[in-house]
Amino acid sequence: MSHYDADPGAALAATSDEAWLTRACALAVENVAEGGGPFGAVVVRDGRPLGAGQNRVTRDLDPTAHAEVVAIRDACRTLGAFALAGCTLYSSCEPCPMCVAAALWARLERIVFAADRYDAARGGFDDLAFYDLLAADRATWPMPVVALPCAHASHPFDAWLAKEDRVHY
Repeated sequence: MSHYDADPGAALAATSDEAWLTRACALAVENVAEGGGPFGAVVVRDGRPLGAGQNRVTRDLDPTAHAEVVAIRDACRTLGAFALAGCTLYSSCEPCPMCVAAALWARLERIVFAADRYDAARGGFDDLAFYDLLAADRATWPMPVVALPCAHASHPFDAWLAKEDRVHY
């Protein structure tokens, strides 16, 4: 007996999850055939696709154009909003730290992925190395990330807090 048998709703969700993951993987395979990276993603809410993306890093010369980020941007355009509450991000591979952060900023409800960071490492991608790096002491990083106190550091936030009609994130 699978863990889905106890809850018929869970079985339906699993079927839907598998279908959306299959779509994300198909986008990834299509992208490889077109000269791109092996990553695809779909943003879905209530069984309806809102955005899709393929890795466009080399095509667009944009290191942030990961499939998940492209899909999030597409879904936001579809909804005319920057928040994707109630949405699920389906990805052909475990999102890298940048993509997880983008999903958090987008307020996605959840992420479902197929392959993992170890599969990405086997393919020659840095996902695993970046996860390891973020877990390490910042002093050991190959690129210094340094805080420099500045007399004007609080000015942008002071202006933000003084703006009564600001859009809250």
